Amino acid sequence: MRTLTTITILIFCCAVPSVSQEGLPHIKVSADIEIVPLSEHSFVHVSYTDVPGFGRVGSNGVIYVVGREAFLFDTPMNDSLTVQLVEWITDSLKVHIAGFVPNHWHADCMGGLGYLHLIGIPSYANEMTIDIASAKGLPLPQHGFTDSLTLRLGGKAIVCRYHGPAHARDNIVVWLPSEGVLFAGCMAKDMNSGSLGNLSDADLVEWPKTIARVIADYPAARTVVPGHGVPGGVELLKHTLDLLAKSKE
Repeated sequence: MRTLTTITILIFCCAVPSVSQEGLPHIKVSADIEIVPLSEHSFVHVSYTDVPGFGRVGSNGVIYVVGREAFLFDTPMNDSLTVQLVEWITDSLKVHIAGFVPNHWHADCMGGLGYLHLIGIPSYANEMTIDIASAKGLPLPQHGFTDSLTLRLGGKAIVCRYHGPAHARDNIVVWLPSEGVLFAGCMAKDMNSGSLGNLSDADLVEWPKTIARVIADYPAARTVVPGHGVPGGVELLKHTLDLLAKSKE
């Protein structure tokens, strides 16, 4: 079997990745899915869906690969796009998806959960996410945690932690210490964002406190991945704090 390094090189050569205006290489999987490699082991998956009131929205998730296994963080908004993403992961990266973690209960995080369960991929989530999903009649993540959960993939740590309400009451972050990657999800806004986006389930009082705790807890974060938009550094979290402060003016 080829090493992941060789696979990654072949992806860049054969898929003819385009470079976005932000300078990040994108691998085009389909008309609605792109992959943004962050490193040999970590990737951002971007899926596009037409959302009433917001237009065509790109939603981010993360793929983490160690050896012949991968973990998936967030799915596209529906099963059909999730099928495309899973097929790309298994066919192009030649890995088995060992587990899944959603950031929170919204469709842009776990809209494809039913399909993942159908093909036998185990899921882990904040217990609050499971409770909300149950109340709303959504597919339920299988394994819950209340504060934090450390998973292992090929001996590497995956730290899932709840810091408090923000974009949603149940949102968590996922920290990949070996990569220096923090998947903050929708609690973090990218540097191009001039607003806080969808606030239907937000807690504007607690959100700044939650962001402050996240900044304090992950000083080693090199890459912060937001739920939508372009990844960056810790400046994304500070930009979100600025947007929150402006929302109170």
